[in-house]
Amino acid sequence: MSDLEQFRKQIDEIDEKILQLLNRRAEIAIAVGKAKQDKQIKVHSQEREKAILRRLKETNPGPFPNETLNLIYEEILSASVALQQPLKVAYLGPSATFTHLAARRKFGSSSKYMPESTIKDVFEAVFRNRVNYGVVPIENSTEGVVNYTLDMFMDSDLMIASEIMLEISHNLLSKTGLKEDVKEIYSHPQAKAQCRGWLERNFPGVPIIDELSTAAAARRVMKDPSAAAVASELAAAEYELNFIEKGIEDNKRNVTRFLVIAKESPGKTGKDKTSIMFSIKDKPGALFLILRPFARHKINLTKIESRPSKRKAWEYIFFVDMGGHIEEKNVMRAIREVQKECLFFKVLGSYPSAD
Repeated sequence: MSDLEQFRKQIDEIDEKILQLLNRRAEIAIAVGKAKQDKQIKVHSQEREKAILRRLKETNPGPFPNETLNLIYEEILSASVALQQPLKVAYLGPSATFTHLAARRKFGSSSKYMPESTIKDVFEAVFRNRVNYGVVPIENSTEGVVNYTLDMFMDSDLMIASEIMLEISHNLLSKTGLKEDVKEIYSHPQAKAQCRGWLERNFPGVPIIDELSTAAAARRVMKDPSAAAVASELAAAEYELNFIEKGIEDNKRNVTRFLVIAKESPGKTGKDKTSIMFSIKDKPGALFLILRPFARHKINLTKIESRPSKRKAWEYIFFVDMGGHIEEKNVMRAIREVQKECLFFKVLGSYPSAD
């Protein structure tokens, strides 16, 4: 037997052992699900999943890369949860949007995904208990915040349960795949803005028409050979479109942050964020008084955003992200001090930071 054949035989033996262990793990996962059901504990635990992934990363001696190990175990965890009780996840649809991609990255292929037409509908699906989680976009590294998502938190009692960071690569798709056939282009406004320079250079004078999502744009051009869409590779496969050009985003380090919303936030994982929203009194130094407690308690503010309250002229709601979990003493102390200076205050959740 040659060296190559011996190596292949060893790999086959290892694969059989991995398969046996995966099925043994699945049997234990089913038993865990029954135990949780008896004790009326929810099936999905982000804290437990985060701890598993962190432990594997810390103990991995290599040469198997941690990033790939993480992806594999996210699918294993997704399948294990599905054996106990399949997760239902709502997202801003239709199928093949970047929000869909982000949801699949977070919850794996074994979860059940339900597309919703608007961000409001995603919130409603979670609130009405039609799904366990919802996934919505919150900000892009190139174009900034998604204001409508921020606005939804003003009147919603839902919490942030997690965040997802997804590198975004846009493509120009059409039925024919021929540049010369394109008479109009469809796109979501955010995607259009992220590709503005490329589109202006390559399709000057061609009208770019807004759609509700990149996937909706791809679906629209399915039957129109004179139209093109700015959308994802998943959309190309989903709607049977051809590539005119790949990677047309102006900024190649283009990342979108998504939020996972739920009825409650998870416990501490050791690497967390807390998000709050508030309005402040109209007086000199009001914002300084709000920010001072965070500095005093050595809390890093990672984001500050303001939006009109829509309740009173020139009244603003501030959205703040900070490092740490609300169960940590310094975070709780800072929040208590901040509340005293606010007209309105709300904790949106403490949740695991995206890697």
